[in-house]
Amino acid sequence: MSDIDSLKAELKKLSARAVKAKMDLHDLSEDLPVNWQQIPEVAARALDAFSTLEAKRAELKQLETA
Repeated sequence: MSDIDSLKAELKKLSARAVKAKMDLHDLSEDLPVNWQQIPEVAARALDAFSTLEAKRAELKQLETA
């Protein structure tokens, strides 16, 4: 499997993780003010997931244009 193919497979997993983090944040916001103490933890997971996803997308773009 090439680097590009393995990166695309990793991107699929990271995208699913990011969508789950987004939904967790959304669900938490719907239940406010219940569990408001979890906001920093859930938001940090979402931030990490989307940051990682964006970095890997940039890496793929760089590989594809090289």
